[in-house]
Amino acid sequence: MSLIYFILVAFGLTQIIVYGTILDSIRPVDGKVGLFFSCPMCVGFWVGALLWSLNCYTTLFTFDYSPVTAIMLGFLSSGTSYVLNMIFGDSGVRISSSI
Repeated sequence: MSLIYFILVAFGLTQIIVYGTILDSIRPVDGKVGLFFSCPMCVGFWVGALLWSLNCYTTLFTFDYSPVTAIMLGFLSSGTSYVLNMIFGDSGVRISSSI
């Protein structure tokens, strides 16, 4: 269950960083940094690593403090944030008519 909590928290934080209108005034839009902040897969990796570093402050999920765990949770957060971003949009579930 803690892995599901981790995925949902990572997805939520990634969505806020990439798409949250409250951050529009401070989110970079130009250059490589702008490209980074527009990519849920890129931001998702670092969100996963951030959550790994903060996991001692919550009981929702607990992971060991191994660098390998940090990298693996970054990969998990990146992949699931991207997949969930492709499935869910602002209007709910995205339905594509192309096959």
